[in-house]
Amino acid sequence: MPDNGQNLRYLSLLSKKYPTIAAAASEAIRIEAVLRLPKGTEHFMSDLHGENEAFIHILNNASGYIREKIDTVFEGELDESQRADLATLIYYPEKKLPSLKAAQPDLESWYRLTLMRLIRLCRFVSSKHTRAHVRKCLPESCAYVLDELLHAHFEDHDKKLYYETIVDSIISYRRADPYIIRFCEVIKRLAVDRLHIVGDLFDRGPRPDLILERLIEHHDVDIQWGNHDVVWMGAAAGSPICVLTVLKTTLAYNNTDTVEHGYGISLRELDHMAQEVYGLSDVVRWMPKTDERRPTTAEKLYRVAQMHKAVTVMMLKAEAQVIARNPDFQMRGRDYINQIDFEKGTVICGGKEYPLLDTDFPTVDPDAPSRFTARESEVLRDLIRGFRHSKLLQKHVRFLYSAGGVYKVTNGNLLYHGAVPMNADGSFAEETFEGKRYSGRALFDYCDERARRGYFAPEGSPARVAGQDFLWYLWCGRLSPIYGRSAMTTFERLYIADTETHKEVKDPYYRLINDPDTADRILTEFGLEPSDCHIINGHVPVRAVEGESPVKGGGKLIVIDGGFCRAYHEKTGIAGYTLVYNSRGLTLRTHQPFESAAKAIEADGDIASTGEYIYTSPTRLTVGDTDEGREQRALIGDLKELVRAYRTGLIRETP
Repeated sequence: MPDNGQNLRYLSLLSKKYPTIAAAASEAIRIEAVLRLPKGTEHFMSDLHGENEAFIHILNNASGYIREKIDTVFEGELDESQRADLATLIYYPEKKLPSLKAAQPDLESWYRLTLMRLIRLCRFVSSKHTRAHVRKCLPESCAYVLDELLHAHFEDHDKKLYYETIVDSIISYRRADPYIIRFCEVIKRLAVDRLHIVGDLFDRGPRPDLILERLIEHHDVDIQWGNHDVVWMGAAAGSPICVLTVLKTTLAYNNTDTVEHGYGISLRELDHMAQEVYGLSDVVRWMPKTDERRPTTAEKLYRVAQMHKAVTVMMLKAEAQVIARNPDFQMRGRDYINQIDFEKGTVICGGKEYPLLDTDFPTVDPDAPSRFTARESEVLRDLIRGFRHSKLLQKHVRFLYSAGGVYKVTNGNLLYHGAVPMNADGSFAEETFEGKRYSGRALFDYCDERARRGYFAPEGSPARVAGQDFLWYLWCGRLSPIYGRSAMTTFERLYIADTETHKEVKDPYYRLINDPDTADRILTEFGLEPSDCHIINGHVPVRAVEGESPVKGGGKLIVIDGGFCRAYHEKTGIAGYTLVYNSRGLTLRTHQPFESAAKAIEADGDIASTGEYIYTSPTRLTVGDTDEGREQRALIGDLKELVRAYRTGLIRETP
């Protein structure tokens, strides 16, 4: 507690909310009871990479939790087909209802049966929550009726008719559809208390914008930024290098839908310039990856390849400019546009000279390689305008800033996307930025602060420019805790045949995390007790198909990037992980590929998932064991002080 003067002022403020002894004591009693309830369920996911349909399905089925509860409640009563129908109805109520209704010979009876089943399931799922908490989860428009039904005692024969009358009235007033939908939503809401996204929402997959829209609607979510996220954040802030980098990846995966249809950013001027400049060029090396979910034509692919090449050359120019004004980044030599001998058609890479696979640079002046042409400058201004003026992108990026950060410590878990940069001997690597040295947690804190400057510092200020440059560094820098590799070898893979230059050497962290001592050292650095805490990490796909385990550091570190993105399925052999943390401990859910939402709705197709306990708590975890519980215990102490102040006359009750 603060000193007496401050303490009394604080208690006076607290008395406004609890104006009597009875009110303060009642609140303390309520909190004491809540602290003994089982802790809420937390889900951790990472590296979604725009796979909106698979993500939304896993969100809807709560990583298989809802189907497990359906099987528990209705096994022996409903057959497999009926349980699958009920599960799909809960996942996609508005889309599944029409087909289910059309198949019913007696719709009223089906309504009655379905409502009663949903009530039973919802009561089962809500059993570990207080009635007050469940009420908060109910939609206002029908909260009273839902609350009555959820807490009905159907075994009480005197009240059985009362509750059945409510259900019959819902049907007779043609409100069955809305109530079915509301019950389905409440079941999903109660299944997962909190969602953690450990980075990389953007790039590769079809619609990251739809994922972000869903996350914004979520009742409790936090995000640890991935390198694919920070570069989009920089693009939204108006950083030329980030805009060009985002477009480079977008065009490489032929995913213009995200930019053009998702965010309403026109690529028309870029397309026109690319045709003008590269219309007769060989763009085979710039042909994009294809995805059967995005039907296209040979002509469209060729035009995307032209834009891809145009953006790549502009990106190389912008990289050279950023590297030149940021010597702290220690990226000299990676400004490849300045390392090219245009007469010989060679480039210096890692101190060696290599022949270029493509020597066509019509927009590059060998005397000033990093300078944009007038046409490129015009196109770049148009693109930056598009990113800055996209209302939806600005909404999403503001959400990433408000709900996100470089790392998070919560309920005994340390969450971050990439790596804690380390030296070969296991010590934390140091980097100098703006004249100060940073390592470990201090490096993470600095990265978070400087990344925010790039978006929130005054327009045109040196701080804003420096922040935007740093967002690009976080995307690909050697000691970026979000990236965790020696270099991003985009140039090498496009322009140099020698595959030795293509290697992206991982930070020593990725070797050292197999040692429990490393996990202990990291947990201690971030203020956690190593004996019963865990690190949850994303970024590098676990090659499960080759026998790699996602559990490292003697069980203290879990890598949850299982290859959610379809492009990684062959490498990982699976289609993603979800880590579930409930009152029993930590369970890793392994997911198989998801075909489509349409197939799921039409044929009750679910994502096949298996679970494996990573950590089992010696005793069942309660709310009192969480960060929230510790805060609530502190409030109980304050309430006791308030009661004492009332009784001694320091503060007067106001009945």
